[in-house]
Amino acid sequence: MKALHDVLGKAMTDAVVNAEEDAPGKKSKLPLIIGVVLALAGGGGGFFAVSSGLLPFGQSAESEETHAAVEAPEGVDSGETAEDIAKLAFIEMEPIVITLRKASGIKHLRFNAQLEVDALHQAEVEKVLPRVVDVLNSYLRALELEDLSDPMALPRLRAQMLRRINIATGQGRVRDLLIMEFVLN
Repeated sequence: MKALHDVLGKAMTDAVVNAEEDAPGKKSKLPLIIGVVLALAGGGGGFFAVSSGLLPFGQSAESEETHAAVEAPEGVDSGETAEDIAKLAFIEMEPIVITLRKASGIKHLRFNAQLEVDALHQAEVEKVLPRVVDVLNSYLRALELEDLSDPMALPRLRAQMLRRINIATGQGRVRDLLIMEFVLN
C-alpha cells in the first residue's frame, strides 16, 4: 500500500508541476488601461474641437444675421448702424396708476413707459395707442403684489407686456418697451 501511495503521490506531484508549466502566465492589464485612457482623451478632444468650431463640419452654415439674432435678443444692441437708429421713433404713453390690494393695506403702482417703433410705423401705432394702454392697464391690474416682489420680476413683466403690445398693434410694429417709471408705494 505504501508503494501505491508513493506512486500516486509522485503522479499527483508531476501532474501539478505539468499543469503549472502548461498554464500561460498572467497577462498585463497595462495595454487595456492605456487604450481606455487614450480613447477617452480622443473622444473628449474631438468633442471640444467640433463644439468650439475648430472643425468646419461640426456647425451648420448659418448666416451672420441668424448668428447675430441668436447672440443678441430683441431690444438689445445687435449691431445696428447709425442710420437704423436714426429711423427710430419713441411714442410716450401717459402714466398708468394701478391700485394693488393686500391684506396689510392698499399699494399703488405707478407705471410710465415709451414704445420704440420704426419711424415708418409711428403713425399706425399712435392710432392704436388707446388699445395699448387698455392692454397694459388690464395686465397690470391682474398682477398680485407677490408678482412684483421677485427681483427678476421687471424683465419678466416687460417681456410679457411687450408680447401683449405686439398683439394689440400688429406683430413687428413695436420694437421695444422702454420702462421709464415703475414705482410701487
